[in-house]
Amino acid sequence: MSSPNEPLDLFLDGGTLTARLVDFPSVSGEEAALADAVETALRALPHLTVDRYGNNVVARTHFGRAERVVLAGHLDTVPIADNLPSHVEGDLLYGCGTSDMKSGVAVQLRLAATLTEANRDVTYVFYDCEEVEAARNGLGHLFAVHPDWLAGDFAVLMEPSGAVVEGGCQGSLRVDVTLTGVRAHAARSWLGDNAIHKAAEVLRRLAEYQPRRVEIDGLEYREGLNATRIDGGVAGNVIPDECRIHVAFRFAPDRSLEQAEAHLREVFAGYQVDVVDASPAALPGLGLPAARAFLEAVGGEPRAKFGWTDVARFSAHGVPAVNYGPGDPNLAHKREEHCSLSAIADVERRLRDWLAR
Repeated sequence: MSSPNEPLDLFLDGGTLTARLVDFPSVSGEEAALADAVETALRALPHLTVDRYGNNVVARTHFGRAERVVLAGHLDTVPIADNLPSHVEGDLLYGCGTSDMKSGVAVQLRLAATLTEANRDVTYVFYDCEEVEAARNGLGHLFAVHPDWLAGDFAVLMEPSGAVVEGGCQGSLRVDVTLTGVRAHAARSWLGDNAIHKAAEVLRRLAEYQPRRVEIDGLEYREGLNATRIDGGVAGNVIPDECRIHVAFRFAPDRSLEQAEAHLREVFAGYQVDVVDASPAALPGLGLPAARAFLEAVGGEPRAKFGWTDVARFSAHGVPAVNYGPGDPNLAHKREEHCSLSAIADVERRLRDWLAR
């Protein structure tokens, strides 16, 4: 794997640069070394001004153009699953973060280094902790402390989208459903009330739940409600007095956070429901002029984004945004995660043409 002391060469071809980034481990919360390398490489480019806050790096051109575009990507990955170092098989580059989203970050860095003149000014944003709870998200920290760094007329999140535009994003709401009982000795279970046994009714409601399919701006969003973890139990000889079921709700962008929470409280009526993490959805907004122009420039048939992305943050701050990156979203977080080398080159070419025209 790459050494943190080895400088990044932003003039490598996109696939090779992606491999360098992938071999530079940066699991959420451990991005400092990669952020250092990105900052150092960008500061060597005279046409950019570079700022840093925490492990978030922002580079901007100052061509004096009427329109400013923001290209944003996160530096972190999910935990490594024995899938480093990277390796190539034919047109495919394998490794943790190849799809989500170091291939997109490589495109950003390549454009930052080589696009020394364009018909649009560009802000390149590299941020940390996207793959974990919303409170740690680096882009959220930047919006809170340095919103002027992120000002723009349009934003592109380099999230994996299969090299087509994905509009909007699902909202994400995670809750704990808590079941309570009475602790007792397992040999005298009739003196207790088993909280784990009460989970059966909550799991039944989840198993029978029928998620919606919603069409917005011609894009179909699919909702999902799932238990992702169950915690309970004290010891092998103790009747448990508490059980918690962690539930993840991915909801369509026609629901607000408040509406999504109200829906879950209705689904789990009669139970204690506590919100653990919440991120709003974003409408696709493909009818907006900036989004229409971008879609026309890069081509392809747009589709809905399944998953939450930071388009929601940009949209909440009045900056129209879409997802567009070379990675395959269906491969994100998988042990066999990989990305097409030709897709990396294609996305870079299309973005370069759009920014320069």
